[in-house]
Formats: sequence, C-alpha cells, structure tokens
Amino acid sequence: MTATVASHRKPRQHPLASLTGGTRTARTAATLALAGAATATVFDGTGQAASPPTPAQVKGRINALYQEAEVATQNYNGAKEAAGTARQELSRLQDETARRTQKLNAARTELGALAASQYRSGGVDPTVRLLLSADPQRYLDGAAVLERAGSHQATAVAGYARRLGSVRQVRQRAEETAERLAATEATLKKHRVTVVHKLDAAEQLLSRLTAEQRQRMAGRDGAGTARADRGARGDGPLDGILHSSGAAAAAAPNPRAARAVSFAYAALGKPYVWGATGPSAYDCSGLTQAAWKSGGVALPRTTYTQISSGPRIDRSQLAPGDLVFFYSGISHVGLYIGGGKMIHAPHPGAPVRIAPIDQMPFAAATRPA
Repeated sequence: MTATVASHRKPRQHPLASLTGGTRTARTAATLALAGAATATVFDGTGQAASPPTPAQVKGRINALYQEAEVATQNYNGAKEAAGTARQELSRLQDETARRTQKLNAARTELGALAASQYRSGGVDPTVRLLLSADPQRYLDGAAVLERAGSHQATAVAGYARRLGSVRQVRQRAEETAERLAATEATLKKHRVTVVHKLDAAEQLLSRLTAEQRQRMAGRDGAGTARADRGARGDGPLDGILHSSGAAAAAAPNPRAARAVSFAYAALGKPYVWGATGPSAYDCSGLTQAAWKSGGVALPRTTYTQISSGPRIDRSQLAPGDLVFFYSGISHVGLYIGGGKMIHAPHPGAPVRIAPIDQMPFAAATRPA
C-alpha cells in the first residue's frame, strides 16, 4: 500500500518548466523585441536619462553650500567663544579652590593645636582642681584664661566650618563649569565637522566645472572687484562713488566708524578662512570684529551677537561703518562703505572684497556704539 501511494506522489513542476522549447524560444524573442523597442524609445527622445546640471544650477548649489557652511561657521565661532570663556572661568575657579583649600588647611592645623592643648589641660574636674590647688586665686585666673581659650576654640571651629563650606561651593562650581566646557567642546567639534563637510561638498561641485566656467563664476561673484581695489588704493574711481578709503572715512558718522572703514579697505584681498579673525585671514564676522576693534569698539564674535551691538539702522539711513546683515538666519555680515556697497569676506576661494549689498538677501543693519 505504501509503495502504491508513493508512486502517485510525483514532484510538482513549476509552471514555466512545462513550456516546450518552442514556446520558451518564442518568449525569449518577445522579450528581446520589447527591449529593442524600449531602446529605440530612448534614442527617439521620449525616454531620455536625466541630463547633468547646468553651470547655473551648480553655481546655485555651491552658493547654498557656502551659505550653509557660513551658518555652521557662526555656530562654531559662538561655541568656540563660549568654550574659551568656560575655560578661563574653570582656571579661575581652580585657582580659587587652591587658595581656599590652603586657608582651610591652616584653620585645621589651628583647630588641632587647640584640641591638643585642651586635652592636655583636661581630665580633672574643675572643683577638685580648685580644692587641690595651693593657690586658688591663681587657679581661678587660669580658669578664666581657659574659658577664653574655649571661646577662641569655638571661633576656630566656626571658621573652619565656614571655610570648608566655601571650598565645597567653589569645587562644585568648578565641576559644573568643567561639565559645561566638555559639552561646549563637543558642540564645537560637531560644528567643525559640519563646516568641513559643506566646504568639501562645494569643492567637489566646483571640480565638475571647467576652468572657464569657474573663472566666469568667480567674475560674476566679484564683479568690479579689481576696480574696487584700485579705487581703494587711490588709483582710480570706485564706480563713481568713492575715490579713496579716505573719502569713505570722511563720510563715516564718527571717528571710530572711519577707522573701521579704513581697516576694512586695508584688508582687501586677504583670504577667507572660516573661524579666522586676522590679521592674515578672516571670516565674515571676524573681519567686522577686527575692523571695529581698530576703532576702539569691542564687538562680540558672531553675526548673531554683533547684530545687537548697537541701534538698528534703516536701510535708507546707512552710513559707512554700519554693519549689514544678510539671510533670515543672520548668518553673514559685511561693513557698509557707502553707495550701496560693502566690504566683506564672502566664502572660501573669495578674498575680502567690495560687493553690492543687493548681492545677498538683506536682513538688517546696526551701528556699533
């Protein structure tokens, strides 16, 4: 019975396995025909592959990457400034802890000496000591001294406790500052990685362009820069607006702004380096900070904080030396020089230069005070 049942259990075949050789050949031919039709469609233009981006599209993406890198740069600058402040505070707290610990040790030594003295003079009931004394008056005088010593000991104990609490407080603040510093340095590292990533991506896109396309792009970004440099050095007019950096300085609202403008003119042509504050290279907020420092005004480090360094100025009221900010995130800043133009540090590969403030989305302006 078993053998009979087994003989009827034949393995099931896949449906395709039952095709005859002719049928299989026919299907293969049909498949090739369809593939050929699809290929013909591609060549006819009805199914073309995605075309490579145009130079204008590449330029737009590069500019977007530079702007994103600028945002990360300002975040990096802010974290770096915060880390520096925390590091200084930690050093101060550590020094203060050492000084207070030294005083605590001195108080502990004094307290120990008093305790030892009391122990040596103790052990006998005062009444018994009075009865046994050959000179009760002398004993009473000595007892008064001991009482005063006890009062001094209480003061010493209180002083020790106070110093101990003080040391603990300072140590706690130092520990909290150290934790804040560690977190800030981690943030600093994150922003640094972001900046490098964005700039590397921009470089890769630039490498896809021909030398002529890159030169044409650079020319559009810095149109008039050569003439601006000549005008800044007194070799020719600056688009009919300024004839020298001295003219710009004279139009500034105050001597501090005039010195800031003169400094910015002297920085023309210096390279952009993210995180740099001079004197050989700058990023955008590093340039404005250094320029106003030459005028005796200490600006904060980032665009986000520089915008609060003075009263807001309406665009129609701009004067040389004013700070002009761009993009909704306030991620770029330049120094206004008059005539709708500014000096700024644009991005890697573009040195400090003169550019129209209409070149980027204008956000706000402020006049440092």
